[in-house]
Amino acid sequence: MKLENFDYKLPNELIAQHPMDKRDESRLLVVDKDTDQYQHKKFYNLIDYLNSGDTLVLNDTRVMPARLFGKKITTGALIEILLLKNKSNDVWECLVKPAKRVAVGTIVDFNGIMRAECIEAKDDGFRYFKFTYEGIFQEKLEILGTMPLPPYIKEQLKDNERYQTVYSKNLGSAAAPTAGLHFTKQLLNDIKEKGINVCYITLHVGIGTFRPVVVNEVENHKMHSEFYQIDEKTAEIINETKKNNKKIIAVGTTTIRTLETVAKNNNGKIVSSSGFTDIFIYPGFKFRCVDSLVTNFHLPKSTLIMLVSAFYNREKILNIYNIAVKEKYRFFSFGDAMLIH
Repeated sequence: MKLENFDYKLPNELIAQHPMDKRDESRLLVVDKDTDQYQHKKFYNLIDYLNSGDTLVLNDTRVMPARLFGKKITTGALIEILLLKNKSNDVWECLVKPAKRVAVGTIVDFNGIMRAECIEAKDDGFRYFKFTYEGIFQEKLEILGTMPLPPYIKEQLKDNERYQTVYSKNLGSAAAPTAGLHFTKQLLNDIKEKGINVCYITLHVGIGTFRPVVVNEVENHKMHSEFYQIDEKTAEIINETKKNNKKIIAVGTTTIRTLETVAKNNNGKIVSSSGFTDIFIYPGFKFRCVDSLVTNFHLPKSTLIMLVSAFYNREKILNIYNIAVKEKYRFFSFGDAMLIH
């Protein structure tokens, strides 16, 4: 399957640079995958498409202030480090710019508060760093780090909490699960009061968010692994929902990847588990758990648009994207949303 098959044209002015003032007043493009009919709604109308006994599943990961700026102790050169994955005690997999200036043995200082030594160099800007500091790492990160906004967002956030979901809990992501940014606590309460189950998984968003697909044949793309966790309560709720022939609604591509990873490994059932997943979902994939998907509008030629194409249909998704462009929906991380049900 060719990479060019997942391309589309997007005017720059539709790339959202900032979040909506009110989370749930984003626009919602509702798509019925059985009839191919679509409707233009507000995000708070999502509740109208959920029924008592259904289960809404959200990713409760919390974004770290994972972008650090330091200086090489030998030359004073400015180095940018993006924390991706905690490999062991104080050893982190990172993405570095400019990578050519960071070899094994390079020490980067962060305002005298913390240091990082490169202990292993990988291709494509990946490095492993050993961090040294006094006290608690997360406290140092809060002082030194900034939010790792995607490169297409040029405006700085006035409030870092706008790059967190209102239900974020487990710190560990290098990017937000952005479909969840539309929810308010009130909307979630209203959903529960309607008799809809709300439960949570955790997937810490990693490098896949930042790295483009560079191979011409989609099947040759290699996903980076990300940590996930599903507890017993969530597993029980999801399995009971499926048993009762009610719907599982996944909020975001991270949630659907987690659920489908576990379902694939357990003959369609969801079990309490944790580990790393590098599942790559593209057209032809067999979905075993998720019935409906809430998602934002994704980058051209990205693994995310491939996943959405697998869930619905590639040609039809591109048609829906063209409709969204024509109707001036906001795209990408701080953009509007889509429900495919």
